[in-house]
Amino acid sequence: MPIYKKYPDKLLLDLLKEDDQQAYTVIFNRYCKLLINHAYKILQNQDEANDIVQEVFLAIWNKRNELNIKGSLSSYLYKATKNRILNHIAHEKVVSRYAESISNFTENNYAFADANQREEELSLMIAKEIESLPDKMREIFVLRKIDHFSYDEIANQLNISDKTAKQQVYNALKKIRAKINPFLIVLMFRF
Repeated sequence: MPIYKKYPDKLLLDLLKEDDQQAYTVIFNRYCKLLINHAYKILQNQDEANDIVQEVFLAIWNKRNELNIKGSLSSYLYKATKNRILNHIAHEKVVSRYAESISNFTENNYAFADANQREEELSLMIAKEIESLPDKMREIFVLRKIDHFSYDEIANQLNISDKTAKQQVYNALKKIRAKINPFLIVLMFRF
């Protein structure tokens, strides 16, 4: 792999399109910290910055055969990161507005018990979805999101790489969100 470190981005991209994992690793190592720092400056949250950049690199790996990057790889990565950040912020604003509407609703003495019931339904649904995850994925997800272990701690405890831990958490969140989002939309319109 030391020879790969000397390769220009263009050659690494060509190798990546041919499923070359070493090329991917060099790209990851070359840009990961820079992108995390960039994301952190905007988000002011290290875990969110890490997750955003992880999603960017996961998307690059998953779409490696379809990548059609015009311009420099660094520009593409910064733009992809910026777009993920903007999507994240937009999602957070929607969640915040939803939480605020629930708060206003309950402050005005409207069916407080009904809101509690919906919150309980959502909690049960989330718990059910977590329980339905594959064993290893569930274990990693619980360590990260419930027990608040760092990715390094999870990697050390389970004897896996931190990249594997991040990937498993990302996959778990994707599965859970896919099941929960329709329920949240229904909740929003029931108020």
